[in-house]
Amino acid sequence: MDSKILERYSRNILLREIGGMGQKRLLASKVLVIGAGGLGNPAMMYLTASGVGKIGIVDYDKVSLSNLQRQVLFDVKDIGKLKVEVAKVHLNLLNPNTRITTYPKELSVNNVEEIIGDYDLVLDGSDNFSTRYIVNNYCFQQKIPLLFGAISQWDGQVSLYDPNNHSACFECLFPQQDNFEIGASCSENGVLGPLVGVIGALMAAEAIKFVARVGNTLTNEIILYEALSGQMRRYKTSLRSDCQVCGVKKTS
Repeated sequence: MDSKILERYSRNILLREIGGMGQKRLLASKVLVIGAGGLGNPAMMYLTASGVGKIGIVDYDKVSLSNLQRQVLFDVKDIGKLKVEVAKVHLNLLNPNTRITTYPKELSVNNVEEIIGDYDLVLDGSDNFSTRYIVNNYCFQQKIPLLFGAISQWDGQVSLYDPNNHSACFECLFPQQDNFEIGASCSENGVLGPLVGVIGALMAAEAIKFVARVGNTLTNEIILYEALSGQMRRYKTSLRSDCQVCGVKKTS
């Protein structure tokens, strides 16, 4: 590493668990962030600042005034612009060494391979179950680790689904038949602004640990954070035998 790289990432490298080797892994990593909203904003900022080599951003939405309560990459002059393009500008200013690739489109079964196929880790911060199930199915088929985050009102959660490590998947915990028609969103239920920062930062921290190969990852575990009570809990998760995606006994 040259002197500027060493200086930029010195606080990472000084951490015994990361060191030079962990930082090299971050610099070589490719991470896809699905959703450039509340969760994607802080996650992308910390991943970029920490030296992830390539970040892909998937979102077809435009910045609106109501986003500014919690989506800290954007400001008033960005209203009406594509979120992915505004995010790219700000992230390039934060760290020009990180390559930013944008996908200003809605992720679907028709383009999921084209979008996700090139990445080492996927962060799903989307706001609808349809996208989550598509991403979960594809990631497990292709054995791509998937870090999931979600928020609603005062509550948030983070979990890691790693098909390479005997992991449960999103479908195991949230069966599609129970959740597919649920349309809960921030616009319907509201959300505490700083909550997305907490959960988005947790996603970035878990992504950095996973990529750098340090610490205890969230494989087969889930973190639940309740902002109203100030409590954070960590629970074990397990594979569901009848899961259609990763279950041991797949039904016909």
